[in-house]
Amino acid sequence: MGWCFAIINSRLAEIYFEKNSEEIKFFGHCYVDENEYKSVEEKKWIKKDTSKTKFSYRNGTYKRVQLTI
Repeated sequence: MGWCFAIINSRLAEIYFEKNSEEIKFFGHCYVDENEYKSVEEKKWIKKDTSKTKFSYRNGTYKRVQLTI
C-alpha cells in the first residue's frame, strides 16, 4: 500500500492507495494540517505531491481534477 499528499476538495490530505499495472485502488484519505509537518523533507514532499495530485471526493468516489498550468 502506498500513500502520498494530495489536495482533496481544496484541502491538504494524505491519500492511501494501491497501484496495479492497470488501475489505482483508493483505500481512503485523511485531512491534515501542513503545520503538523516540521522537517524540511516533509515540506518538500507536500510541495512536490500536491503540485501533481488533486482530487475531488464525493459519495465514496475519487475523481482526478484537471490541473491548470
